[in-house]
Amino acid sequence: MKKVFEGIGILSLVCLSFLYTEKTVNVVKEYDEIMIAIKNENDNYKVEAKDATIIEDTIVPGINGKEIHINDSYNQMKRYGKFNNNLLVYKEKSPTVSIENTFDKYVIGGNPEKNMISLIFLVEENDSIDTILKILDEKNVKGNFFVDGKWLEKNNDVLVQLTRQGHNIGNLSYNRDYSDSSYAWVDTFIKKVGKQNVGYCYNEVADLTALKLCSLSKNYTIRPNIIVKNYPLKEIKEQVSAGSIISMPVHKTIEKELSAIISYIYSKGYKIENLKNHLSESQVIE
Repeated sequence: MKKVFEGIGILSLVCLSFLYTEKTVNVVKEYDEIMIAIKNENDNYKVEAKDATIIEDTIVPGINGKEIHINDSYNQMKRYGKFNNNLLVYKEKSPTVSIENTFDKYVIGGNPEKNMISLIFLVEENDSIDTILKILDEKNVKGNFFVDGKWLEKNNDVLVQLTRQGHNIGNLSYNRDYSDSSYAWVDTFIKKVGKQNVGYCYNEVADLTALKLCSLSKNYTIRPNIIVKNYPLKEIKEQVSAGSIISMPVHKTIEKELSAIISYIYSKGYKIENLKNHLSESQVIE
């Protein structure tokens, strides 16, 4: 029994020694001139998060704030040997009101501060997207293809290729009817086979039934603020702004004017991104 108590005593001393050493290291670190400099800079680099904007049944994403990750910054600079602004490490802070997991609102645009645009192509049963893909590839643009279930039946392999190339896939169900029993099959195919963890539905006008069904599947419902009709380039020039989501059908006029549309958007200083990056509240592009 004596040896047991001796063992416990030795173990306790070892634990206390570790705790004392750790506290000593922390105290020393707090008085290190590098740590002091980092903490002094924290307020200068801190950016508050901005909440998502919700108006009735619509939402526009917020945007993450940021602050210095003090310990990571210290560890970086300690190896360097002195304070250096270029070695500061940041961590993002999420908004209080966020688009994340808010599926019961229509997404009508991206946060304008990110200065991004998204292009949606509405792909019906017999549409070919080869020309559009070629133009996007030449321009190094990531698009969003919202596909009808009948198109998907014929083009399973194309969908997988699209997601691998960084394009996003949206779900038009069958004839844009989200109450169709096959809607769930399209959703499952996009997420499981296409390996896309975020899903998107599409409405041009309010449809609360569709919004509810898509929400139950944890899909965002996109309601674009620019719906191209007859004169794509002209209509976009007249309406485009930071955060715009532009939808357009797949036809010859779009194919003819798409290159000019992309060039015009770039000329206005906007970035063109897929919906995942556009709607993310992070300022980091994946």
